[in-house]
Amino acid sequence: MAPASSSAPAMGLHLKQKIAKVFEESLRITVPYELDIEPAIAPCQNPDFGDYQCNNAMGLWSKIKGKDTLFESSELIGEAIVKNLPPSAMIESCSVGQNGFVNITLSNKWMAKSIHEMLVHGIKTWAPELPCKRAVVDFSSPNIAKEMHVGHLRSTIIGDTLARMLEYSNVEVLRRNHVGDWGTQFGMLIEFFFEKFPSKDISSDQAIGDLENLTWISPFKAFYKASKLRFDNNPVFKERAQRAVVSLQAGEEKYRKAWAQICEISRRGYEKVYQRLGVHLEERVMLLKFGTRIKLFNHKYAISNDFFLFYPSPLQGESFYNPYIPAVLKLLDEKGLVKESEGACVVPIEGKRIPLIVVKKDGGYNYASTDLAALWYRLNEERAEWIIYVTDVGQREHFEMIFSAAKRAGWLPADRNKYPKASHVGFGLVLGEDGKRFRTRSKAKEWTAEELDGTAEAVSYGAVKYADLKNNRTTNYTFNFDQMLNDKGNTAVYLQYAHARICSIIKRSVKDVDELKKIGPVELAHPDERALGLRLLQFPEIVEEACTKLLPSVICEYLYNLSEDATRLYTNCQVRKRAGSYSARQQGWL
Repeated sequence: MAPASSSAPAMGLHLKQKIAKVFEESLRITVPYELDIEPAIAPCQNPDFGDYQCNNAMGLWSKIKGKDTLFESSELIGEAIVKNLPPSAMIESCSVGQNGFVNITLSNKWMAKSIHEMLVHGIKTWAPELPCKRAVVDFSSPNIAKEMHVGHLRSTIIGDTLARMLEYSNVEVLRRNHVGDWGTQFGMLIEFFFEKFPSKDISSDQAIGDLENLTWISPFKAFYKASKLRFDNNPVFKERAQRAVVSLQAGEEKYRKAWAQICEISRRGYEKVYQRLGVHLEERVMLLKFGTRIKLFNHKYAISNDFFLFYPSPLQGESFYNPYIPAVLKLLDEKGLVKESEGACVVPIEGKRIPLIVVKKDGGYNYASTDLAALWYRLNEERAEWIIYVTDVGQREHFEMIFSAAKRAGWLPADRNKYPKASHVGFGLVLGEDGKRFRTRSKAKEWTAEELDGTAEAVSYGAVKYADLKNNRTTNYTFNFDQMLNDKGNTAVYLQYAHARICSIIKRSVKDVDELKKIGPVELAHPDERALGLRLLQFPEIVEEACTKLLPSVICEYLYNLSEDATRLYTNCQVRKRAGSYSARQQGWL
């Protein structure tokens, strides 16, 4: 989207906030002794009553009833609120309903002017102002040398959408792919490669080609399964694999190269998926450290003074944060948060029966130690004000414990609404039509490569993504192609059809739409024109709500309602050419 003109007016307050500002002044006059009253403004559920309503009267009456007051009912409070409203070009009229609810009707003239200003200066001028300027969105996060499963796809789709929402709202978003690129499985994979191709250098073109041919028939599945089978059934191979992990962590060049190449091959495979989904992840330079050790209680933890550089990569995974773990654990220990329990190091969490294990009995790190290091890095090095983790709901407790430990350490404020803050965006399962968990990996066994390619071509990526996003992310949803591709109801196909029809009208008009934006008036004489205009004006507050609650479904519902409004408009107010030209009113809606 092209940036808005430098002369474009700033968005400032969105519609609901502007209404609240007017009513705030009235409430201050009506009940001056109630200092903590905030205007309760909401859209009218019944458009026959108005556009918005102020819902303060009934709550105020319950507070002041029986006290020395001039008011005898909530209705009288509502009438006083209306009487004390300051003049406003935005509001056409107000009426008081039962229990003092104030119904607000906006001025058609003001609405038309506001929409016209947006058309001239661009939709970016309607971006809401969020209280945070830089955010990290941690999403996708597949495991190196393993296929993506449907949970990774949900994380990718939801995480990318959240990032887009925040970016539109002028938040600098650091898109982070916290891949599983470190751990004991790499000893197994590296040793299997050395066993499979004993005479080849891992970095040679021929070896890379052999490895890719072996794995990308189905991304790394054959290679990983073969190495895992070898690991589970051959004690000699298992011992070699365990020694390989030690060699890798010690920084031996042969093992470092093998590890880097396996990661790179996985990255190429993931990138194909991201490109198909239209998902963007920033390229980052991965730095790793090895060698030096520090002590915490009786455990030793590896950290290095010696940097070496790998490839540029968007996969800022577990390995990236590994060097920071010892220092982060030391910070927690210095605050008295780390305790020894049955040979492990733990951080007790209030309200939790089991403590957060940060170092295992054998002295190794785990997910908690890595996630704490990542959180510290994002707060202190990347200076993020909001860190958002997009994973399945099953990891909710893990992140609750991570955030609790961070609050105890003073990294995050105790008040969850203050910044900097961390949020876990959990999502439910994807179910098959049989109601059971949908498994992309097992499904692939039943389909040939040709069938998979044909399905990928037949199914719109937009339809699949929208079917995911339109649901409240915390609930499970059923993966059903027929429903996704239905051109009726709340589907991507319906939205795309509505958009295509608008584009068709514009194309047939043979008009310069950019020029019409500047000169064509916006009129709201017909009820359907007005309904569409009001819906458009609500866009900024909808985006703000979706960002604040981290719910893409809020925007999906809005877009569906907007499409219905547009469809109703060009059904009842047909925009068509008459006598070789369009009326001024029709030109305005073009």
